[in-house]
Amino acid sequence: MKQMKILLKAILIEALAKLFVIPECNYRGYGFSSSYNQIPAQNLCGNDRIGTFAKGSLFMILFILSVNTADAETIRGTVKYKSDEDAGKAVVYIEKAGGTFIPSKKNPIMDPIDMTFVPYVLPVLIGTTVDFHNSDGLLHNVYTPSWAGHKFNLGTYPKGVVRPFTFDRLGEVVILCNIHPYMEAYILALQNPYFVVPDKDGKYQIKDLPPGVYNLKIWYKRTVGPAKSITVEKGKETVADFR
Repeated sequence: MKQMKILLKAILIEALAKLFVIPECNYRGYGFSSSYNQIPAQNLCGNDRIGTFAKGSLFMILFILSVNTADAETIRGTVKYKSDEDAGKAVVYIEKAGGTFIPSKKNPIMDPIDMTFVPYVLPVLIGTTVDFHNSDGLLHNVYTPSWAGHKFNLGTYPKGVVRPFTFDRLGEVVILCNIHPYMEAYILALQNPYFVVPDKDGKYQIKDLPPGVYNLKIWYKRTVGPAKSITVEKGKETVADFR
């Protein structure tokens, strides 16, 4: 149904674009003139090139705007932290959403900085490749005993080295360093891109969510809270707080 709506909008926009008629121009003259030389200007408008390009560009712009802004709403709310130190240690996310989602080509980063993995928790869309850096001036090892992370071990490596890993299983992955056992962080591989780490005050927004009924969940320092059933309605903002 959603694909059919997009197709119908594309047909309508193309029809509107054809209303913008830009006639062929055959101007020929001089592009530059001086006492030394004259350079004939090229007939850039010949064969209706500008007209075709302009109408095609108009169609693409209107189509992109239509697809990206249609039937998309926002969920917002606040997470009440137990202490100020818990900022950055929660993830609010939609448990399951319809559609096909493609991971970003830009890999997110997890980096040991001052003997601490940064960020503490990194939510990603399943299939995402994460780059594990080392910004400390000493050796670190990056590994996980978690099934969702295939129990990988990226080995021990020095500052400046980057080692990637693709998370193709849903779930929580604990990230550890066998040289410094107190270092700990988490990757959450999720089914869809509707997730967010709340800010330092606990406020969050999940944008561009299609109308529907969803389970909204919170991951908070390894604990997953009970799901909230929410209804996202067209033209309305949904509010959901976690106390």
